[in-house]
Amino acid sequence: MQFRSDNAGPAHPKVLEAMVAANTGYAPGYGADALMDGVTAQLRALFEAPEAAVYLVATGTAANALALATLCQPWQTVFCARVAHVQEDECNAPEFFSGGAKLTLVGEADKFSAAELRAAMEAEEIRGVHGAQRGPVTVTQSTELGRLYTLDELAAISEVAHGFGQPVYMDGARFSNAVAALGCTPAEMTWRAGVDAVSFGGTKNGCVGVEAVIFFDPAKAWEFELRRKRGAHLFSKHRYLSAQMAAYLEEALWLENARAANAGCARLAEGLSGVEGVSFLHAPEANALFAEMPREMHRRLMEAGAAYNLWGASPAAVRDEGGPLLARFVCDWALPEAEIDRFVEIARG
Repeated sequence: MQFRSDNAGPAHPKVLEAMVAANTGYAPGYGADALMDGVTAQLRALFEAPEAAVYLVATGTAANALALATLCQPWQTVFCARVAHVQEDECNAPEFFSGGAKLTLVGEADKFSAAELRAAMEAEEIRGVHGAQRGPVTVTQSTELGRLYTLDELAAISEVAHGFGQPVYMDGARFSNAVAALGCTPAEMTWRAGVDAVSFGGTKNGCVGVEAVIFFDPAKAWEFELRRKRGAHLFSKHRYLSAQMAAYLEEALWLENARAANAGCARLAEGLSGVEGVSFLHAPEANALFAEMPREMHRRLMEAGAAYNLWGASPAAVRDEGGPLLARFVCDWALPEAEIDRFVEIARG
């Protein structure tokens, strides 16, 4: 009953097999391996972007921080949601790698609207040389609370950003889950909606540790390469990153895994729906569910071995008296249906 994070799940056997297969003989380093040539061609085809610049890094934080640093200047500000990974979970890495660019928080939650973005962008550049200058906009898809930006919402946000002359970057750590949930193509969710650059996440969806960074306008390619090297994120034995991504793309394993994770979350939500004392923060849209539960129910589940994170409270809080506690449940590609059903049975008492 492992719902703590999709980071906690295993790598897919096909990914591991690909890494073992790549571990034969010699190959050029630093991304010059033949596998990477194939990955670049596959991702360009997948995104319907034949001129896109494609790079691999090992972590989502590296992808976000290096991409945003490439898209902004130190005196600019990056516009992001108040509950965004770049704001809450990256130890100021975007600020560090960009040389000091700040973050401007838009809205009050994990998503923001085009209207909220416009208001935030209009509020900058009003103090001339004394204030931060407008910089890129970043959206997290799916969000930190498991919600999705619709294609229309993405297009509206991009229109505002581009109206101020700024690019849009998509944090796609769970990109695959979003595509599977929306039933769209990668192109429709990115450059066709006005997104200028994206991370295509693999780590949370069955890989060991690899994220692709894709610039649809290759003009920024050389700068990203330099920043990746200077930031110590250019792997010498790069073929092991390439092998993971190649396997992830083969026969759309990325989409198969995401659909499995999303289906697990939907199964969990269906099982908990209507249970006395359980309420959802919102209906699940991808592979994460946020639910309030009575403390006694939390105690029963945790004593039975269920693993998940309380949201805004420490694990010790379940032992105290009081009202219900909010928790996050994340399903990954490998979570067995039987474990989901067991969790529901225990929750129902």
